[in-house]
Amino acid sequence: MSRCELDNLRKKIGFLFQSGALYDSMTVRQNLEFPLKRIKRNLSQVEIDKKIIEVLQNVGLGDAIDKMPSQLSGGMRKRISLASTIVVDPMIMLYDEPTTGLDPVTSDEISALINEVQKKYTTSSIIITHDIECVRATADRIILLQDGEIYMEGNLYVFENSKDLLIKSFFKCP
Repeated sequence: MSRCELDNLRKKIGFLFQSGALYDSMTVRQNLEFPLKRIKRNLSQVEIDKKIIEVLQNVGLGDAIDKMPSQLSGGMRKRISLASTIVVDPMIMLYDEPTTGLDPVTSDEISALINEVQKKYTTSSIIITHDIECVRATADRIILLQDGEIYMEGNLYVFENSKDLLIKSFFKCP
């Protein structure tokens, strides 16, 4: 690929960082404006504002638009980070440990939100996680890596019914 083709491909991939990766000196609105102005340069301010309100409502935080990241809980930061990724309409979403550091209730909410985003925005999702409950809630296909190599691949049923001791250590019955 040429550099231009690679840049265009990258614009179609969203990434939710484990830590959230919000700019702490910017409000939620500014954090969401930043990728829009950088990637979708042809949008008017009215279109930008409309898109920001839409994604905030889709992650359940319409009222957080003027807050600073320091005013948000861990789960709220994850949701705003997700909003800042989906605001540019990616085709593929990459999630790096999306439930790390969250309590079980918030983890379940984030897993449900991943499914909602996938359906609403018709994205494909790749989730890197150690959270088996997140896997159970979101995965159509699972790949388990061991020492950097594919150890096993299949759907949840295959993993939960495996006789392999390594697989059983991860996928104990819920």
